[in-house]
Amino acid sequence: MDLGIAGKWALVCGASKGLGLGCAQALVREGVNVLIVARGAQVLEAAASMLIADGGRPAGASVQFVAADITTVEGRAAVFAVRKDFDIVVTNAGGPAPGDFRDWDRDAWIKAVDANMLTPIELIKATVDGMAARGFGRIVNITSSAVKAPIDILGLSNGARSGLTGFVAGIARSKLASQGVTINNLLPGAFDTDRLKGTMKGAAEKTGQPMEVLMEARRKTIPAQRFGSPEEFGAICAFLCSVHAGYMTGQNVLADGGAYPGSF
Repeated sequence: MDLGIAGKWALVCGASKGLGLGCAQALVREGVNVLIVARGAQVLEAAASMLIADGGRPAGASVQFVAADITTVEGRAAVFAVRKDFDIVVTNAGGPAPGDFRDWDRDAWIKAVDANMLTPIELIKATVDGMAARGFGRIVNITSSAVKAPIDILGLSNGARSGLTGFVAGIARSKLASQGVTINNLLPGAFDTDRLKGTMKGAAEKTGQPMEVLMEARRKTIPAQRFGSPEEFGAICAFLCSVHAGYMTGQNVLADGGAYPGSF
């Protein structure tokens, strides 16, 4: 299927590895020009080199990168100094560390909200009017399956990402929807990433059980009986960015191998 987005420009955040890199790779393979952002310059440059060398990348699709912390004013300024207008924006920032809510002070909460709620809102604010003026725009926020099924040790993430979900539910149904701009949230369940390993490590420290035992127990709770891959997550993201998804907006698209037990 031709997704109809070749030649578009995409900003993909947190794209040096994991789900962000999976999204960037899927978009590049569709002929999208991408600007990838992450904090670690060395890992980000390696990711950019991998995308450029990807055999599935059409010759016309360019790859740029900016090493910056997208959750800061300075980081966002560095990105928009390179390019102001984007047709596609994939927001993504590392989630807060797991823990016990009794240990989180105000600073911890503010940092979580800033990274996982306010930063995506700032990126939307900076790009959405240009998208509307051009008649096409796709914003995909990588959030978490914990928005639908909260995990006790991920309280900071549960709270901040739920705030973003509520904001998107309103703004996605504004005039933007009639101007060709869609805003959706993509909710990953258990994917084979460093984030999953970090969460499992936190659970191991809390329970005293070996991390390998907890990983296997988690895998068995998933009907698909496996963890997801960044590549298949990226494919879902690319579809949401396509011309074919123009009638989908304000949605929370869950990718979790069937782990969520609810009907809705």
